[in-house]
Amino acid sequence: MSRIVKHLGLVDYTPTWHAMQAFTEARTDTTPDELWCLEHPPVYTLGLAGKPEHLIMPSSIEVVKCDRGGQVTYHGPGQLVVYLMIDFKRMGIGVRELVRRIEQSVIDLLAELGITAYGDVNAPGVYVAGEKIASLGLRIKNGAVYHGLSLNVDMDLTPFSWINPCGYAGLKVTQLKNHGATLTVAETAAQLLPHLERNLAVTKETA
Repeated sequence: MSRIVKHLGLVDYTPTWHAMQAFTEARTDTTPDELWCLEHPPVYTLGLAGKPEHLIMPSSIEVVKCDRGGQVTYHGPGQLVVYLMIDFKRMGIGVRELVRRIEQSVIDLLAELGITAYGDVNAPGVYVAGEKIASLGLRIKNGAVYHGLSLNVDMDLTPFSWINPCGYAGLKVTQLKNHGATLTVAETAAQLLPHLERNLAVTKETA
């Protein structure tokens, strides 16, 4: 079953999150998966385990407590967000393997761009020379996945310094621009999508 890709542009976080919830609640065994590519205006999101003390600097940026896994992260213009509306049951793999495949998609894209990157089994995400370039947060409900990944492309990284990114004090973040890649967010999405499609291919036969 082919996946539907939607390019949503710059959209507010909360209504997009609620749309993900509604899509997941309404989907059936025959609903095609969807990948939503977008950007958000500046917003901090706290996952289910998110602790307010990881917001270390007061700011005017909105803070939203949401239902994904993980701690606090920042979204803003110049960052590619891909929400993965996937029927997890179809894939026949475990959650850790799903996370690894999502990370691998970003690693494969960065390799194409001449950037060496890697994942960390103890701290989900993708890193370049010890600095985080992509974050990952998922929610699984009724065998379906929503939320997804964010990849820093060409953005103001300052708001990351006002939090402990993903709950890690002193964690540095980076972006494609800092490593010589001059892609726009839309161009980055276009190059990342084939890797996601390949790595997230269904791995078991469905009836």
